[in-house]
Amino acid sequence: MPGSTAGIEDLTLVIATFNRSDYLRGLLTSVASLDPAPNSVVVVDNASTDGTAEVLAELQPGFPVPLSVVTLTENTGGSGGFAAGISRAMELGAQWLWLMDDDVVVLPGAVSALSKWTGEYDCIHGRRLDEAGRPFFWQHRFLPFLGVHVPVRGNVFRNSPVFATNVGCFEGMLVRAGVVRTIGLPDPRFFINGDDEIYGWLASLSHKVVYVNDFVLQKVRPQKQIDLGIRHLNDSSDLSRFCAMRNRGHTAGYLRAHGRFNRAGFAAGTALTAAKEILRLLAVEHRLRGAGTLWRGWRESRTILRDRSWQPMAPFPAESTSGGTAAPTKPAI
Repeated sequence: MPGSTAGIEDLTLVIATFNRSDYLRGLLTSVASLDPAPNSVVVVDNASTDGTAEVLAELQPGFPVPLSVVTLTENTGGSGGFAAGISRAMELGAQWLWLMDDDVVVLPGAVSALSKWTGEYDCIHGRRLDEAGRPFFWQHRFLPFLGVHVPVRGNVFRNSPVFATNVGCFEGMLVRAGVVRTIGLPDPRFFINGDDEIYGWLASLSHKVVYVNDFVLQKVRPQKQIDLGIRHLNDSSDLSRFCAMRNRGHTAGYLRAHGRFNRAGFAAGTALTAAKEILRLLAVEHRLRGAGTLWRGWRESRTILRDRSWQPMAPFPAESTSGGTAAPTKPAI
C-alpha cells in the first residue's frame, strides 16, 4: 500500500543538459516551486556551447535548495551525463535520485505523488504529459529474447495504479541509491539511445521497477509524432539512429553477461529496430535520407559484439575494468 504523502527522504534531482539553456531555465524554475522540495539538485552541463553556463551561474546563488553543477569538458551524451550526475549525487549522500532530461518541467505536487510509492518500490516512473498537455503513452517492457523494449497496449492502469515493468526511462526515473550500488552507473558507452532501457532492465533483476498512475512531468520541447495506436513514434536525428543500431552491440554484451543472449532472437530484434527507424523516417520525418546511418551503426555493433574484452559496468563505487571505464566520445556518423 502507498506510504507517506510527505517528501522523499534525501532526494536529489539529477539533470543532464546540452545546449538547451532556455529549456533548462524553465525546468529549474519549475523545480524551485516544488513543495515539498527535493534536498538538492545536480545539473550536468555536457560541454554546452550556448548560454547554459550563464543560466546556471545566474540561478545557482539564490536557488531554494542546494544546486550543484558538474561541468564536463566534452559532450558525453545522455548516458555519460547521467553517469556523472548520479556519481555526484551519491557523493552528496542522496538516498533517492530523480533523473530527468532538460526539456521537461516538473508538475506541482510531483514529489508528494511519487513519495506514496517509495516505501514499496525501488525504481519508479511517474506519468508524463506531452507539450500540448496530453497524456503521452510511455509503458513498455523489455524482451531479452529480442533485446528490445516493446509497448504494452491498452490502459495498463485500468485495474491498478501500478504497472510492473522491467525497463527504465531517464526522463523521470526515480531510483533508490541502493539500486545504483548494486548495478553501477549508467554505461557511458551508449552515449544516447538504449542506456536507460538497459539500466531499468538491470535494476529489475534484483529490484521492483514500476510505472505509477501519477502525472509528474510535462514535455515542453515540441516534437513531430504519430500515434500508432499502441505507441507514439517521435521524430529523431541521425545521431540517435546511428546509436540505436550501434548500441545493439552493448545491449548484447549485457544480455551475454546475464546469460540471456539468444543469437537468433537478437538478430530478429536488430531487424525490428532497423524497421522501426525506417518507419520513423518515412512516416514521421517524410524522408529516407539518414537511412545510411543505420547501416554504419549496425557495422559498428558487429565490432562491439566481437570485442572479447567487453565488460559490463561494475557495481558502484568500485572501479570497473576494460570497456566499462572507457570515456565516451560523440560517435562519428
